[in-house]
Amino acid sequence: MNTYIETPRLILRDWKEEDIPVFAGLNSNDQVMEFFLKKLSYQETLDFYNRIRKEFASRGYGLYAVEKKENHAFIGYVGLHDITFDVDFAPAVEIGWRLIPEVWNQGYATEAASACLEYAKKTLGLKELYSFTSLPNKRSERVMQKIGMVKSKEFDHPLVSPDHPLCRHVLYKISLINR
Repeated sequence: MNTYIETPRLILRDWKEEDIPVFAGLNSNDQVMEFFLKKLSYQETLDFYNRIRKEFASRGYGLYAVEKKENHAFIGYVGLHDITFDVDFAPAVEIGWRLIPEVWNQGYATEAASACLEYAKKTLGLKELYSFTSLPNKRSERVMQKIGMVKSKEFDHPLVSPDHPLCRHVLYKISLINR
């Protein structure tokens, strides 16, 4: 198992099969998935898990499994993902996160995302990163702000129906040059 990033409280690492049950619970949790189109079934989570592993194999980066150092508990993911849908800011790499509610408001997302930014710059040589979320998701937007990202614009997500309340998204960007 590879460890990619360590912070004072967290390890960002390769995924293990033992992560899948908690990952499935995360993806089917009402609070976690409040600002997504739907919760994921167990099979959809397995498919997502396999896509994450394929992205690592092909790109050398991806969504890192996050565990707490103190007890090695898997708490979600933070990482990098290629933006593959049709928008004017793609092709690009996004930074994103999804953690279990039990660890919200403790700075874990900010800590892991900040370390991921540094890894993207120093190890991967990326020049910029994007992040986006639906407008109502203020918690995620606050993480973007805390890690130094700057609001770029609002946009309608092309994979969301225009009449859906989660269609409108906010886009943040950060330059990793001279950071």
